[in-house]
Amino acid sequence: MKKILKLFTLKRIAAVLLAALLIMQFFRIEKDNPASNPDDDFIAMMNPPVEIANMLKTSCYDCHSHETVYPWYTNLAPFSWWIKEHINHAREELNFSTWGTYDAGRADHKLEEGVEKVESAEMPLPSYLIIHSESKLSDAQRERLANYFQSLRTGGEDDE
Repeated sequence: MKKILKLFTLKRIAAVLLAALLIMQFFRIEKDNPASNPDDDFIAMMNPPVEIANMLKTSCYDCHSHETVYPWYTNLAPFSWWIKEHINHAREELNFSTWGTYDAGRADHKLEEGVEKVESAEMPLPSYLIIHSESKLSDAQRERLANYFQSLRTGGEDDE
């Protein structure tokens, strides 16, 4: 009798979880990228070397710009909610599409953070790299990108 009750309870739990997952699918994320002025874009403004521009587009712009590409798995809640939250947070922290709206102090601070995040391999996020292996930066690429960000800083010198 206990086995039957346990089995019934497990089936009930599974049914509730399945129903919850199905209901979640009705709450979709917004996938439209906000409009932005192309003249304010980091690459348009700073005109980096092609190699740097390619690294930025491949490893940074998907989350840190208004050029996000939403893959198929962003149709599956609750994963889509988690991914959208990451994108929203990333754009709040640094948005290459709105670079031209940053004042000099903020831009310098973002470049400083960029150096730190790239050098320490905090960016791109390890969780992002699981599915986007093409975005992984080699040590040499990390060094070039960090050096480029550093060269753009006020005076191009280290503040330490």
